Amino acid sequence: MKNFKSGFVAITGRTNVGKSTLINLLVGEKVAAIANKVQTTRTAIKGIVNRENSQIIFIDTPGIHKPKHKLNETMLETSYASILDADVVLFLIEATSLNIGKGDRIILEKIKEAKRKTILIINKIDLIKREKLLELIETYRKEYNFEAIIPISALQSKYKDVILDEIEKNLKEGPAYYNIEEYTDQTMRQLAEEIIREKTLKLLQDEVPHGIYVEVEKMKLRKNKNKEEIYDIEAIIYCLKESHKGIIIGKNGQMLKKIGSLARKDMEENFGIKINLQTWVKVKEDWIDNQKIVEKFKLK
Repeated sequence: MKNFKSGFVAITGRTNVGKSTLINLLVGEKVAAIANKVQTTRTAIKGIVNRENSQIIFIDTPGIHKPKHKLNETMLETSYASILDADVVLFLIEATSLNIGKGDRIILEKIKEAKRKTILIINKIDLIKREKLLELIETYRKEYNFEAIIPISALQSKYKDVILDEIEKNLKEGPAYYNIEEYTDQTMRQLAEEIIREKTLKLLQDEVPHGIYVEVEKMKLRKNKNKEEIYDIEAIIYCLKESHKGIIIGKNGQMLKKIGSLARKDMEENFGIKINLQTWVKVKEDWIDNQKIVEKFKLK
């Protein structure tokens, strides 16, 4: 057997470039919320890939963006800290950027400062012509000594092993930090909150801005009358305005029912157990600047 390798890999990039889709593809399980919205990821979520000769721990960081409040500042802090703490950085950009934009430039400078081994992943290559892609590769190659440059379309599983092999090549020998059965260090409670938030963002599209967060207040395991195990989960979706509350609940409560139904199905699939989910919506106008709440999104 080859010597065992392990290490932490930060996936970084601007908001909405496909980082969460990529981490879910690489881990093979749903650990990060995916919604076609800016700033879906708020914390540095860890996904674990156990291979024959390595354990790769992924950190999906919040997208780099201009901070407008305490939550944004915390998210940026988390992103930059993740780059510094990583053994390898996956820097994800879009193929449609014809040159290095402002956001990508900021991240590139952080990578240069950190002097980390970095693999450049160029996503959405199906959207541009080959010669444009080659020009973009050349532009980035002049900027930093990347360990590899891998053009991909994040939704296609054929790229999975190419990326994992490249990462493994750049890791040092080390122990398995987590049990080989695990695929994330998030608790079931955190995963449940992520799933509910993702469904809310997906279903509401642009109707409710990003000012929601979810808190699971109760999570209790019991047996039903057929002696099957079932989790009772009670969760609150917090929003910033009374008008948002009405949109989340929907006419005759239909939207909230839909959110709950989709979230429950996802949880049952993820946790392998029956779920009884109840959700409520509450207004908390200042949560986005509330230090106690925002602390939850810091890199632990």
